[in-house]
Amino acid sequence: MLSIVNSCNLIGIDGFIVNVEVDITRGMPCFNIVGLASIEIKEAKERVKSAIINSDFEFPTKRIVVNLSPADIKKEGSLLDLPISIGLLINYIKREKSYFDETIFVGELSLDGTLKKVRGILPIVLSAKQNGYKRIFIPYDNLKESSYVDGIEIIPIKNLKECISYINSREKFDLTSILKNYDIDIENEGYEEDFSDVRGNYFVKRGLEIAAAGNHNVILMGPPGCGKTMMARRIRTIMPDLDKDEMMEISKIYSIAGLINNDIGIINKRPFRAPHHSATNISLLGGGAKATPGEIVLAHRGVLFLDELAEFNRKTLDMLRQPIEDGTISISRLKFHIKYPCNTLIVAAMNPCPCGYFMSNTECKCSASEIMRYKNKISGPLLDRFDIFLDVDRIEIGEFNENNLNETSETIKNRVQKAKDIQIERFKNSNIKNNDEISSYQINNYCKLNKEGKNTANKIFNKYKLSNRSYTKLLKTARTIADLEVCEEIQKNHILEAFSYRKGYYKYFK
Repeated sequence: MLSIVNSCNLIGIDGFIVNVEVDITRGMPCFNIVGLASIEIKEAKERVKSAIINSDFEFPTKRIVVNLSPADIKKEGSLLDLPISIGLLINYIKREKSYFDETIFVGELSLDGTLKKVRGILPIVLSAKQNGYKRIFIPYDNLKESSYVDGIEIIPIKNLKECISYINSREKFDLTSILKNYDIDIENEGYEEDFSDVRGNYFVKRGLEIAAAGNHNVILMGPPGCGKTMMARRIRTIMPDLDKDEMMEISKIYSIAGLINNDIGIINKRPFRAPHHSATNISLLGGGAKATPGEIVLAHRGVLFLDELAEFNRKTLDMLRQPIEDGTISISRLKFHIKYPCNTLIVAAMNPCPCGYFMSNTECKCSASEIMRYKNKISGPLLDRFDIFLDVDRIEIGEFNENNLNETSETIKNRVQKAKDIQIERFKNSNIKNNDEISSYQINNYCKLNKEGKNTANKIFNKYKLSNRSYTKLLKTARTIADLEVCEEIQKNHILEAFSYRKGYYKYFK
């Protein structure tokens, strides 16, 4: 007797359909799983057998062969426990074949038949919907996470016996009554941090506002204790709110990583990732045997904060160059190839020398060779990936103690959101979301300069011998400044302000 049950597995953040073919025939009792299954799936034999027996069903004492098709793609995880069980219990189910042709089953079984929460349910439900399936059976604990997907019937079940009963009952599942017990509001909540906490540093705050408005990579340089980390941690509080598509993009990544908050079920805030400078290549970029996402992927549509930049391994930093430029990272393995999105705002902070006081009001104790060696940890091509260089210095006591109220994050965010709305309208017919994503061949279309602005840009290019990448980044930064001032054309003052944010580069690296 042959039965075919549809399920789904994951490659990266994308799901693919798996046909679970279960053949039960006469012969010496045995239970074999074929079709390039991982160790977790081969161990499913014992879980499935115990779950069926403990759910008061009879386990077939015959020759059992389970084939996972397509057989040339490796399947991993415990997602296939439920479909294998359904295939073995097909004699207990009174349903026509067409029902199973339209249905996906996913779930991990406990030995007592209870379904346990699984990772990656969001991309799985989305994949089932995209492939035209009408319904999907999932573990009950995954309901909150999958409830944000429309256009497919989601059936949350608690155990194997309940699954069989529901299939035979032929009733329509009333998901609305269950969701009443959940708060599925995806509005952003406030942050604990706020820019009103930052005293002085108006030039730096303006630079971070521009970085947030156009998604421009920024590096903060200055002595210890001047507020670099404090301000970097507040930049996401002024970034535009996530739209629903961006929430889904980020949530798919966090779903496979098992990092979604069960009480919310979706990522509704921009991520902020701050790996330690001892982070390895795999933890920062992703990889390993299962090609898991790294910190730069987990920071997609959010902020990747690299504190103490010069303390990172130079080879690890240089591996970031291509992902920063492309907005994606590719991980290749023998049997598969995964591409993760990593369109991330990179915010870095560093001291100008090992002791931290080079070119500051405090005496530096480092030798010239030590300073040179310290700065050489960051390669020129990596520095070329940053649009804005902010020189952060200590503030005077009068500025620190002034009673003037600083701008709140909400006030700055409103200006950033207006600039973002202009970009949404500008790029509505393309795949671009931010000014920083404008490619070199699109510069002339999106970064139009008036006559004075063009002359100023040419003079800067010739005098400072900018690389082509640095010049295009200058224009894109000027484009964002013009958007903040609601100007259609880039003017001379926009170019000059954009170039002023390279002051830190010439001060410390030239």
